[in-house]
Amino acid sequence: MNQLIKILVVDDDLDIVEILKYNLENAGYSVKSARNGIKAIKKAKKFIPDIILMDVMMPEMSGIEACSEIRKIDALNTTLIIFLSARTEDFTQISAYDAGADDYISKPIKPKILLKKISNISKKINSKTNLPEILDLGSMKINRDEYVVKKDKKEINLPRKEFELLFLLASKPEKVFTRDVIMNKIWGGEVVVGDRTIDVHIRKLREKLGDKHIKTVKGVGYKFKS
Repeated sequence: MNQLIKILVVDDDLDIVEILKYNLENAGYSVKSARNGIKAIKKAKKFIPDIILMDVMMPEMSGIEACSEIRKIDALNTTLIIFLSARTEDFTQISAYDAGADDYISKPIKPKILLKKISNISKKINSKTNLPEILDLGSMKINRDEYVVKKDKKEINLPRKEFELLFLLASKPEKVFTRDVIMNKIWGGEVVVGDRTIDVHIRKLREKLGDKHIKTVKGVGYKFKS
């Protein structure tokens, strides 16, 4: 059972909400729901979910707008945001990742497959709760237990996937991690994602940490320089 894992389902389609809630609760998750982006933000502040499953197109406030606002809330910094949407065009998916999404799954949703992906994510979340680790890289310190990065004594909050990607690269400075290794270590079997996913997360890390730490090894992957 996954009683400690809390999931917020956000969709204006009540049928989808009920189907997801039914399957997730039967699997042992604690589930709350919201019908639009504004209500999702309010509910998330109180509920502090581990995972948010959110539609893109909703009344009052879209999922992408809500994602951007949620990423500004410190208490929700490590919450995973996964979009479930019928919109499959590249522009929408890129906008979602730019807003801070961790994954993007296309509708129609197959409950059994979604539950398997959520189960894999939950195992990763639970496996890290008793693994306090701190990387001391001189001007940068990365605390895996608290999901906090400090650079030149300034605290930088990162979404979960960005943090995990940084931690992976920084765990072995100068080691080149191939795209396949990064994909398997960070995303595993959660969803089928492409190179664009890695590139977006690398770009966002560089925006927050500067360009000097993460280097591209053309045609191979990325490495960390302290």
